[in-house]
Amino acid sequence: MNWMDLDTSSLTGAKEVLWLFLIPVGGGIPSGVLAAKGHGIGWPLMTILYVVSDIILALVFESLMLGLIAAAKRNPRLVRIVDALKQPAERARARFGAKLGPLALVMVSFGVDPMTGRATAKAMGHGFFAGWAIAITGDMFFFGIIAYSTLSLNAILSETSTTLIILAAMFIGPGLFRKVKALCLPKGAAK
Repeated sequence: MNWMDLDTSSLTGAKEVLWLFLIPVGGGIPSGVLAAKGHGIGWPLMTILYVVSDIILALVFESLMLGLIAAAKRNPRLVRIVDALKQPAERARARFGAKLGPLALVMVSFGVDPMTGRATAKAMGHGFFAGWAIAITGDMFFFGIIAYSTLSLNAILSETSTTLIILAAMFIGPGLFRKVKALCLPKGAAK
């Protein structure tokens, strides 16, 4: 099947994959990749669907972020929420320097999530298009790694096992990596 040959069942499958990719946290990528595989959707269309999900996320999140910032100017109780949303950007600045370049911002999006990447890019002065281009770039790297890992593991295991292993790696892996790194570094060494 050519990736551009779409019949009704393929369109239904593409819609299902898009919905799975729209899940902001958790099994959206591995589940969407496995659904795409099951519907015969190839890499190019799967990647386009993921980019579309990121664009939808950008439109929704940007509206919510700007609306919350505007509302916080009128309602002092909302200032705490806005301050909490600024914390990831502040942590990134503290760790990588006061002015993050585009590559560092791509890595924030890759390492955390595109919403944090966008919020950090906004804090660094990037507008809507540049900020989301940076955030989506980092997220696409993340997608590529998770999609490849999911398909590679699925060649060996069942779909359920694959999804659970990828999810465990996504959630447990970073914390475990930090703990091992901290144990391996001599006391007082730069982190």
